[in-house]
Amino acid sequence: MADVAPMRIGNCSGFYGDRLSAMREMLEGGPLDVLTGDYLAELTMLILGRDTMKDASTGYAKTFVRQLEDCLGLALERGVRIVSNAGGLNPAGLADRVREIAQGLGLDANVAHVEGDDVRALSFEGALTANAYLGGFGIAAALREGADVVVTGRVTDASLVVGPAVAHHGWSETSYDELAGAVVAGHVLECGTQATGGNFSGFRSLPDHTRPLGFPLAEVAGDGSSVITKHPGTGGAVTVDTVTAQLLYEIQSTRYLNPDVTTHLDTITLREVGPDRVEVSGVRGEAPPERLKVGVNELGGFRNTAEFVLTGLDIEAKADWVREQLSPALTAAEVSWTLTALPPPDADTEEGASCLLRCTVKDPRPEPVGRAFTGPAVELALASYPGFTMTSPPAAGSPYGVYRAEYVDRADVTHTVVHADGRREVVADPPAFGEADHEHGRRPSPYPAPTDAVTRRMPLGTFVHARSGDKGGDANLGLWVAHDGSEKYDDRVTWLQKVITPRKVRELVPEAADLEVEVYLLPNLGAVNVLVRGLLGEGVAASTRFDPQAKGLGEWVRSRMVHMREGLA
Repeated sequence: MADVAPMRIGNCSGFYGDRLSAMREMLEGGPLDVLTGDYLAELTMLILGRDTMKDASTGYAKTFVRQLEDCLGLALERGVRIVSNAGGLNPAGLADRVREIAQGLGLDANVAHVEGDDVRALSFEGALTANAYLGGFGIAAALREGADVVVTGRVTDASLVVGPAVAHHGWSETSYDELAGAVVAGHVLECGTQATGGNFSGFRSLPDHTRPLGFPLAEVAGDGSSVITKHPGTGGAVTVDTVTAQLLYEIQSTRYLNPDVTTHLDTITLREVGPDRVEVSGVRGEAPPERLKVGVNELGGFRNTAEFVLTGLDIEAKADWVREQLSPALTAAEVSWTLTALPPPDADTEEGASCLLRCTVKDPRPEPVGRAFTGPAVELALASYPGFTMTSPPAAGSPYGVYRAEYVDRADVTHTVVHADGRREVVADPPAFGEADHEHGRRPSPYPAPTDAVTRRMPLGTFVHARSGDKGGDANLGLWVAHDGSEKYDDRVTWLQKVITPRKVRELVPEAADLEVEVYLLPNLGAVNVLVRGLLGEGVAASTRFDPQAKGLGEWVRSRMVHMREGLA
């Protein structure tokens, strides 16, 4: 196929609840070929599942509908095609709703959808939702047949970019390097403004904190390379560090599995090629895995929380008394207590002299976390420690879900495109499969690096950035050396890859003391990626951890003191 111009693919949503005006901002901000929106996360599928329990006709992202009511005409006028996974559990229902919107606005829009990801029929035990992660070739087929809007259910986040790139450049199922490059571009775009300075530990270097962060876009070339950028005049920045931050978000080993290709993350090369322009090149790929991942959500039970404010002297004794008074009255199957950091002596404000004692209860039934919990807690108001108060009146209990990953044979999944004219097209499986080497890139022990002669205790974040998040019940922590122009960059990378061992991670994160810790090296990014298995229990919806998605884990680790070789800072 003859070379064609790079395809400009933008993003206008990183989660269900993202900035509502982003679709219009991206359509008006500059030229685009395709605008994508990612609305699905593990927790979102649970939320949508609960929606369908009340109304079977729902199950899709309603904010996407509101955005299209405002912007569909503008997208058609400008020739920008829209690709989104907002279909959630009901892509056919969302496609019908989009057609209603177009008809109501007097617009002629070709709307297609991708389905087949819903595999509840395979009878996963206790499943409220069970969705296989599909690839991008269904999206590509819809676009090749002229779709203006493509909505999907559970495709991988990166597939929203892979599909349009396949359709535009004509790649085949065995164009592994090109597909891998598009997966990387899609991974950078999928969380929206996290690629332009959002949740970025180097936020103080951003040029303007007054403007909303611009959403990212990728110029994807025929060889799979791309340039990550944003529309001119928007807030935030696109730098090697902001792109690295997103690349390290919620990955695991150096082999990144997708339904269409296994991407080698240790082959990525990043290079700034202009203001707010970062080139992504050199990405290699291999045949995809034979089986498909399935995200399963089940209703785990019901939960509730009460927070007691403890002030002044004798904090620990006050906490002990509340536990002794309340615990015998509780009937929930699981009760957990956490006490925040003790206040400093002689605090000069009441808030500064206080800390929180949190009690969380969980049970398969709603009754033990309802009045049976809140009643005894409130009844202590005049009968417990001095200064008794709570952060808020106890609320009714709420249901929670449990997430787990399963795997199925591709033969059990029928990846299907329903074109705008109603024709159904089954997407063929890849012609070949591979077995990824997840040991590749694992940090060797001992690590071949010189011994530090003279050290100083300094915060790890002195020149190290971090990005952290959740992957089911596991926590992911990416650490990399800042690109601050220092001549010591290479030495700093060597030091980081030497110092971050599983043992060191357990020292920095004491609650991981008894957990499995994996450390992978990404020298091409000046980075290490850490996976802490089981830190988040049964996943975000069920976790009782202070930070159930591990979003702040990276910033905590950056603040920890480490022995740093003299002269590196």
